[in-house]
Amino acid sequence: MVKKIILLGNPKLYQISSTIEKDEMDIIKELVIDLHDTLMNFRNKYGVGRAIASSQIGVFKRLIYMNIDKPVVFINPILIFEDDEFMEVIDDCMSFPELLVKVKRHCRCTIHFKDIDFIDNEMKLEGDLSELLQHEYDHLDGIIATMRVIDDKSLCLKSEKNFLE
Repeated sequence: MVKKIILLGNPKLYQISSTIEKDEMDIIKELVIDLHDTLMNFRNKYGVGRAIASSQIGVFKRLIYMNIDKPVVFINPILIFEDDEFMEVIDDCMSFPELLVKVKRHCRCTIHFKDIDFIDNEMKLEGDLSELLQHEYDHLDGIIATMRVIDDKSLCLKSEKNFLE
């Protein structure tokens, strides 16, 4: 079911999500359907959207749903950064769909997580996928991209994107 996305300004965006226990998996599987429906609805409306954190729909559990080529569920993710190489990216967010923010993110990372069957997994990420998972992971810790802005001139409306680059 499509859920309402919590928008910039709502203090719930800063809430930290709690760990998912194995006995919660029946509820989590329903939540994954809601995240999928919400992401696809956003993508249809705005033409963008690759992943969503459960906290963005008001469920403060450590869950990220990503759908690029196929759906991937990240339960209780842990990010590991293996070096200090950073990239500057222009970040957008479903919680502020008209705003862009220039941030620094690690170029690569490894994510450890449990999948939808609660089995341990690991994925190495680079470039835009690394940035994407760092963005969603931040949501689980109550951090939004506006808190990572490079400087006070690194924000703009999407309609003014040419001034940010």
